[in-house]
Amino acid sequence: MTFRSRLALLLALAWPAAAQADAQVICTLIMEIGGPALLETGDCDGRVTPASTFKVPLALIGYATGRLVDDRTPVMIWRKGEPDWGGAAWTQADVTPAHWMRHSVLWYSQRLAHDLGAAALTAHAQAMDYGNADFSGDPGKGNGLDRAWVSSSLKISPREQARFIARLATGDLPYDTAALARTHALLGPIEVDGWTVRGKTGSAFPRKADGAFDHARGWGWYVAWAERDGRRLALVRLTQAVARSKTPHGIATRDRFLADLPGLLAPR
Repeated sequence: MTFRSRLALLLALAWPAAAQADAQVICTLIMEIGGPALLETGDCDGRVTPASTFKVPLALIGYATGRLVDDRTPVMIWRKGEPDWGGAAWTQADVTPAHWMRHSVLWYSQRLAHDLGAAALTAHAQAMDYGNADFSGDPGKGNGLDRAWVSSSLKISPREQARFIARLATGDLPYDTAALARTHALLGPIEVDGWTVRGKTGSAFPRKADGAFDHARGWGWYVAWAERDGRRLALVRLTQAVARSKTPHGIATRDRFLADLPGLLAPR
């Protein structure tokens, strides 16, 4: 292992203490698609909420069923009473599929979920082997179509995320090529050290014993695949905060992971 790669790996593993004191890395997983894991640290098998990373399979389902047409259609407009905490990007914009994915517009996901229904969502998630495929929502609340994927019943592990994103990247999912290509087009790309990376962030808060959100322990996801010179890698990082932060944890997780990536992939 070169000095550069050793240093990058140490920084990645020491992130909670050295780089961002308000979060700890739960899992970092880098897999050669069609091959072995190149790097695996932490607990990559524990399931938690997918949060906004669920928008990726939801987009694929939307395209496959005709609810989504292309990156510009359908256009939806925020309605009073729908989630508005995303600011002007949620409430004052014509929201297209591209805008929905880029700005993680929750109410757009909710409308798609209601249009599809719990039975269809469950069947599609099972076909994709996506986590526990549970769209029941909070116990006794009947809110699965509004928030099953946000700190509620739907759960997935980092390893399952890696398998899903690898299958999406290679087209190894039970959907036509047009739906797959349109979903790919909604993600990124971001260029990192010659790698083209396409992925999605996710941020959510766990629940306390009384059901309230624990704003000091938020999860951050980044789930992606990277391509360079004929190689394809599945990339997953999951973090959990130890203090409140103004920056969404998914965005912080993505930015740190992509900063780490060249060192993590350096020859050893």
